[in-house]
Amino acid sequence: MATLREIRRRIGSVKSTQKITKAMKMVAAAKLRRAQDAVIAARPYARKMKELLQHLASKVDVTANPLFAVRPVNNVAVIVVTADRGLCGAFNSNLIKAAANHIRMNFSGLNASGNVKLYCVGRKGFDFFQKNRYQIANKYLGIFARLDFSQAQSIVEEVVQGFLNDEYDRVELVYNEFKSIIQQRVVIDQVLPIPAAEANPQPKVDDSTRRADAPLAQQSQARGERSRTVDYIYEPSSEAIIASLVPKHLNFQIWRVLLESNAAEQGARMTAMDNATTNASDLIRDLQLSYNKARQASITKELLEIVSGAEALKAAG
Repeated sequence: MATLREIRRRIGSVKSTQKITKAMKMVAAAKLRRAQDAVIAARPYARKMKELLQHLASKVDVTANPLFAVRPVNNVAVIVVTADRGLCGAFNSNLIKAAANHIRMNFSGLNASGNVKLYCVGRKGFDFFQKNRYQIANKYLGIFARLDFSQAQSIVEEVVQGFLNDEYDRVELVYNEFKSIIQQRVVIDQVLPIPAAEANPQPKVDDSTRRADAPLAQQSQARGERSRTVDYIYEPSSEAIIASLVPKHLNFQIWRVLLESNAAEQGARMTAMDNATTNASDLIRDLQLSYNKARQASITKELLEIVSGAEALKAAG
């Protein structure tokens, strides 16, 4: 059984750790608020830019743009976005496991021949994949300390150059998407070639065939279908807009991914530190109970020794 001094020392150690975890939780909460606001502000712009690009790609021939060119996959680049630090629960381990499984399930042969290159954003992913002897094309460490749009541009510039030079036939992205404070979702996206959405026009509705007594809900549905089939006139031309929009789209999609990962990391760290603080309170309570039991046993033992000594003196006298 542990001595009273050992229990007191351990209680003090757990209390010190609890102060640290509580402070880290507060820091993560403050960072999360800013990161969450940035993600919420970036999502609508990124979504609309992607929708516009897909709409244009479904209307014109995009094969002239090399970033849409689909080639036989002989070389692959995977951008893995993790955190630079730990103490954020399973945030890093889940993503690293998903990335490794994705490579093993889809590019096992290419990886064995060294044709799968990794771009590691964040120290945790870099440490793991370097230790396990994956091919590392480049690493971006410490960028989450001060996120800047130029960092996303640097990543995009490097992978686009590799794709245009036929170094990669496919570029994919693995990251954590921010869902809520307690939930992150691992997402695997194709970056290059840019996936062009297939055209899926809704059937047009002829007003002359609609009966006057048709239910209002059906009329509303027909109006909605007509509105989704409306085409747009682009100036100067759809091709010119695509050529101008593609670099902006890639840069902003990677920027949004960095914001998503940063917000998800802060949420995971806040949750992990909150759980650690709660667990520390439970551990302190259990240690305090053990301390009280040991102290009571020590007092009882001393009383028994005193009574036994008194009885022995009384019997001797």
